[in-house]
Amino acid sequence: MIVWINGAFGAGKTTAARELIDLIPNSTFYDPEVMGGALRHLLPQKRLAEVTDYQDLPIWRRMVVDAAAALLAEVGGVLVVPMTLLRQEYRDEIFGSLAARRIPVRHVLLTTDETILRQRIEGREEFDGDPEGSERVRQWAQDRIEPYRTALGWLRSDAHVIDNSALTPAATAERIAEAIRSGAAAVCEIVQTPAPTGETVAAGVLLFDEEDRVLLVDPTYKPGWEFPGGIVERGEAPARAGIREVAEELGIQLDRVPGLLVVDWEPPRPPAYGGLRLLFDGGLLSPAEAGELSLPGPELRAWRFVTEVEAAGMLPPNRFERLRWALRARERSAVINLEAGVPVG
Repeated sequence: MIVWINGAFGAGKTTAARELIDLIPNSTFYDPEVMGGALRHLLPQKRLAEVTDYQDLPIWRRMVVDAAAALLAEVGGVLVVPMTLLRQEYRDEIFGSLAARRIPVRHVLLTTDETILRQRIEGREEFDGDPEGSERVRQWAQDRIEPYRTALGWLRSDAHVIDNSALTPAATAERIAEAIRSGAAAVCEIVQTPAPTGETVAAGVLLFDEEDRVLLVDPTYKPGWEFPGGIVERGEAPARAGIREVAEELGIQLDRVPGLLVVDWEPPRPPAYGGLRLLFDGGLLSPAEAGELSLPGPELRAWRFVTEVEAAGMLPPNRFERLRWALRARERSAVINLEAGVPVG
């Protein structure tokens, strides 16, 4: 298990985490910051210069997960992880990858009054004998207070919140430990999708509203918006897999077998294996059917009907390209049906 302590820079995560390992039996302190230090020696300077935060490097996020899994395999028990995560897509990627390894995460958010937070930051000395270096770190932390405010909306709904404005590190640790013992800091509800061990076949289903907007969903376990659908199980027809996934994810039972629009090959890019990606036309959802859309499980955070232009800013490039192909194929099919006198819809 992992106890992930989140919060603004300067919220006291690390000091509370060090106190916490004395309160949770068989627990180990794990600070992902060390991955950033390692990357300074591993990556070319040109690549490092492209980002201002190690978290923006995909390799950092992978290393955080891989090291956590390796550490738990080595020592067992509980990892206490003090790490600020303010971008929801990074939380999705990291927690989703941990869930895929069957590692449960209890997410705790330390909230601190902003005046106290700024005072703590101003009082920090990061580097003995290097006042300029310490000042750069303090300014960096101050600059991230606004992103922290922006992230509070999703953070408060995702994590167990503890206000530590008036608490010592020891008292904060006691509050966290009690939340873990009582279950108040529950295991994050995130789908545990096993990591693939080879190429996969995935079936996505495009569903449309009366304005011809396409339905996208926001998974909790990986970054970026996606089409309803998922991995085709062994012995399962891809179209039937799409029908099953739509029912599981959205509570909608399609009464027709969707037609195939796109077949695409996603090449393996380690650590991903790639595979066939299929997109099917699930057709029009009536206002009544759209009104029945729900999120019955922990896989999805939200759904939304969007235009093609809106989808361009929501989907990763490869998924958006697939959508463009699918929409053009659907338009051609509609023209052919119209010319042949076949009813559309």
